[in-house]
Amino acid sequence: MVRSDGKIKEMIEIAANKTFAENYAQKHNTDAKFGWYRYDTRFAIPFYDSAGELVRYNVFKSKILVRHAKDGRLYLYDILRTKKETSEQAA
Repeated sequence: MVRSDGKIKEMIEIAANKTFAENYAQKHNTDAKFGWYRYDTRFAIPFYDSAGELVRYNVFKSKILVRHAKDGRLYLYDILRTKKETSEQAA
């Protein structure tokens, strides 16, 4: 099990630009019976120098894919199209 310490939850909470798509793939009839949602989100990864001091955060934009299951619940399925932002972020 991978510990996210709430970081995945934060990515979902700040997600925006929700779009919906029907499920057309036979193989997902059970796990995504009610379709798919895509959201835009952002996250940051700290960058440290050789002395272990925080230099900056590398900020990334991404899309998250969420499946709407037969039980009515939403499940994070994948993180897609991750791209680093080009602007410099201060620590």
